[in-house]
Amino acid sequence: MITFAVSLLALVLGYFLYGRFVERVFGPDDRPTPAVAKADGVDFMVLPGWKIFMIQFLNIAGTGPIFGAIMGAKFGPAAYLWIVLGCIFAGATHDYLSGMLSVRNGGINQPEIIGRFLGKTTKQVMLVFSVFLLMMVGAVFVFSPAKILGDMWEPSFATESLGQYTFWIVVIFIYYLIATLMPIDKIIGRVYPLFAFSLLFMAGALLVMLFVKWPAIPELWEGLPGEALTPKSIFPCLFITIACGAISGFHATQSPLMARCMKSERQGRPIFYGAMITEGIVALIWATVAMFFFYNQPTPGYEQIAGGAAAVADAPSVVTLISKDWLLTFGGILALLGVVAAPITSGDTALRSARLIIADFVHLEQRTIRKRLYICIPLFAAVMALLVWQMGDKEGFNMIWSWFGWSNQTLSVFMLWAITVYLVQQKKPYVITLVPALFMTVVCSTYLITQQLFSLDTLWSWIIAGIAFVIAALWFCLWYRNNKQ
Repeated sequence: MITFAVSLLALVLGYFLYGRFVERVFGPDDRPTPAVAKADGVDFMVLPGWKIFMIQFLNIAGTGPIFGAIMGAKFGPAAYLWIVLGCIFAGATHDYLSGMLSVRNGGINQPEIIGRFLGKTTKQVMLVFSVFLLMMVGAVFVFSPAKILGDMWEPSFATESLGQYTFWIVVIFIYYLIATLMPIDKIIGRVYPLFAFSLLFMAGALLVMLFVKWPAIPELWEGLPGEALTPKSIFPCLFITIACGAISGFHATQSPLMARCMKSERQGRPIFYGAMITEGIVALIWATVAMFFFYNQPTPGYEQIAGGAAAVADAPSVVTLISKDWLLTFGGILALLGVVAAPITSGDTALRSARLIIADFVHLEQRTIRKRLYICIPLFAAVMALLVWQMGDKEGFNMIWSWFGWSNQTLSVFMLWAITVYLVQQKKPYVITLVPALFMTVVCSTYLITQQLFSLDTLWSWIIAGIAFVIAALWFCLWYRNNKQ
């Protein structure tokens, strides 16, 4: 718990110290923002700063900082290092600069930002890649809240078919369609404060219980792996497992939504950097709670998750058990509603982002609902196909989740390189994104080869990591030599 307390303090200090440094590197000013210059009453409109922060936080805080942190807790105290260092120096920096580049360039979407600095070919690839990722988010983030709602009173680890949650899946899917079609202030702007309260209550209540119970969990000085409860190696698996609590490419697809609602560029640090730090705190809390149950065996009433045996698709049941045990029935239900709110409020804006990315690509205005339906009908049909696959085959969910994790982090790689090119062009200290870009390039390349394409041991992971680092570093050096002015 000492490691947890220090990590919590480090995240808070990271916002005030390193966050201010990153803000000064970018240099926000008083030029008109897209919300003012391009107001359309649908996607471009000025919203209050506190509401933008809540929406941004809920947009990015899907199941990742909760389920990812639970699974990442099996790696022991190493999870703390990645959440703290990744969040401050990679994730929050990535979120702030990608969001501010959208604000500075008329509210453009993530593929447009990447294309502007990495070329048209990369833009086309990222457009397809981003839309597919957002579709996977929409599909994955329907099942997880549906399972929690379906198991609200009796958690079930023995799920043979996802079809038993059909009712809640249909309800959530209909909500996604409505939220994607309606102006941002009609649905999202009104229901998010309630969702935000539930999510913040969940995090706050569990934080209080951690300090009250002061559970015995592995400390950092006891060794990074601890008693590893997973056969997977820390590198690169930890950095894919814990994504949204440290760095996530998905966030760069969400930031343009809020970039189109900001009245001033000076709101950027609390909205973009602050939301990511808040998400890191949520991930830190859930990783610590999970460590208590994983590393204190046997724990009465938790035989199903003793030894970290829960599968990814069973993570909602883990959340249900822990919330009810620590916060009793009423508090547990409020906490669960917060956990439900996280994926729902990421799923609806993921599909909204997909609509806007496609609309920008085909140059189709989105002021009228008829034009929005032209994109939403085929988009939701494709997401429905993914849902049907999940409902018929539990392994379908696990497969989508696995590829979502890798795709999510790969998206962050391209955005980090795009931001690095921007900083070089502006003669600003580009090292703040160059180091994360190199590191995440190595992580994603190694994971793809050793975990997704082939099943290779730890030695091969380090060999491939070294090769990937050399290639990425050489590419940047050659580009820098040819483009430095």
